[in-house]
Amino acid sequence: MNLPFQSDTLGKLTLRLTVGVLMLFHGVHKVLNPGSLDFIGKQLTSMDLPQALAYGVYLGEVIAALMIILGIFSRLGGLLVFGTMIFAIVLAHRSQLFTLTDHGGYALELQVFFLLTGLAVFFLGSGRFAVKPD
Repeated sequence: MNLPFQSDTLGKLTLRLTVGVLMLFHGVHKVLNPGSLDFIGKQLTSMDLPQALAYGVYLGEVIAALMIILGIFSRLGGLLVFGTMIFAIVLAHRSQLFTLTDHGGYALELQVFFLLTGLAVFFLGSGRFAVKPD
């Protein structure tokens, strides 16, 4: 039964725009403040990973976000966001994995939001309202 305002297509668009736009803000901040790559690079080298992997943040937070927003290979974009957030959690937020904020919220709720919404885009795809629907 189709109820008014019940639409998988609009739901997918809402999800795509939410995760894509919010992730893009993080990416644009890193583009405008390239010094933030130094921190990421230091975290990578502390785990014996190449510092050059830090540039992957542009792929995961700018390119993937644009892919999701526009609906161009959005499943791949969702997977890139998911991978980016795995790296972010492991590199910068390990100590917060099992902690709460002063207000009782999960300390990593923003990171987990991006992790799981990226995964949701990967599973759901773009929907019909996309440049290249999948």
